[in-house]
Amino acid sequence: MKAVENWIQKTKPNFEKGGKYEKWLPIYESFETFLHVPGNVTLKGSHVRDAIDLKRALILVIFALVPTLLYGMYNVGSLYYTSIGENFTMWEALGYGFLKVLPLIIVSYVVGLGIEFMFCYIRGHEISEGYLVSGLIIPMIVPVDIPLWELAIAVAFAVIIGKEAFGGTGMNIVNPALLARAFLFFAYPGNMSGSSVWVHTSDVATVDGFSGETILGQLNAGVAPEAIHGVGMNQLSVCDLFVGNYAGCVGETSVIAILIGAVILLFTGIASYRIMLSVFAGGFLMGLVMNAIAPEGNMVMNFPAFQQLLIGGFAFGAVFMATDPVTAAQTNIGKWIYGFLIGVFAIMIRCFNPAYPEGMMLAILLMNVFAPLIDHLVVQANIKKRLKRAKVTNA
Repeated sequence: MKAVENWIQKTKPNFEKGGKYEKWLPIYESFETFLHVPGNVTLKGSHVRDAIDLKRALILVIFALVPTLLYGMYNVGSLYYTSIGENFTMWEALGYGFLKVLPLIIVSYVVGLGIEFMFCYIRGHEISEGYLVSGLIIPMIVPVDIPLWELAIAVAFAVIIGKEAFGGTGMNIVNPALLARAFLFFAYPGNMSGSSVWVHTSDVATVDGFSGETILGQLNAGVAPEAIHGVGMNQLSVCDLFVGNYAGCVGETSVIAILIGAVILLFTGIASYRIMLSVFAGGFLMGLVMNAIAPEGNMVMNFPAFQQLLIGGFAFGAVFMATDPVTAAQTNIGKWIYGFLIGVFAIMIRCFNPAYPEGMMLAILLMNVFAPLIDHLVVQANIKKRLKRAKVTNA
């Protein structure tokens, strides 16, 4: 590393003010900070509150995403081979899923980072690393067969409208990854819902009894829970829900892999346990309410409250997106309120509006907008308490 440091000290003057390549300083600095920790601190944005720099914090999030990504790739392959009635090994399924997911990741990073590089070059700002995580999450929350050009448009929309319009990383008010998914959901609904978009089946006819629809899609279609099948066409069990043996987004199916990521985020202090716990608490409570008032025949509302937390994007959203430190509430009490309302609204939307079975996306985006208001009310309440206490003391 000493040789690298010496090379940086030798070449950096060429990119600084007055140097031959000063226009390329933001790009040069992005590679410099990737190689070693810089000796400066964050100057703007309120999301970094630790001694480590932003790049290292984001790399820890990527490490936390790896178990979910690997299982998602395996699940893509296992669903494909099951759909055509062929036997397969773990490595065959993982390899097939890798080849299907890799183009999504490449498009996401090339388009997203390309736009951020362009904006930083025009503004003369240092290149931010904020898209490192968003660029990986976006391919994990869309169907594996989404057309690449649609994904590119959604990524461009999310980066330009969701981030750069507000000043870049640390200044955005909504989660860019979820904004990309919302754009796809409303602009190209045919490629984001239905029984064929979640499983790549090529041109081969699927085997009898196999369904590529998500669990929420089947429940909304009136399929009884006991009639829903996993990858092997066996009755779906709670164990299958934890493991992730069913159709869905790359990142949303395996609760076990998601919980491994949650442990990494909590152990390293990157994510807030208050938000995670309150999201699950709010979802479970609303699930119990839905069970209590569910009319006969409504499969979604009658689905057990605990299992509501294991299906769809609920767990993934609670761990990796609701905890986004930029768009979440900042006060401790505000985090409890923020997370609890996300859980409540996610289940409420899921049960009351079959057109939006994945309520987690809309719930998080809604609470992203209200997070500053929640913090404001918490701070004002604390101020009033202190003023009241001061009056009593002075009296």
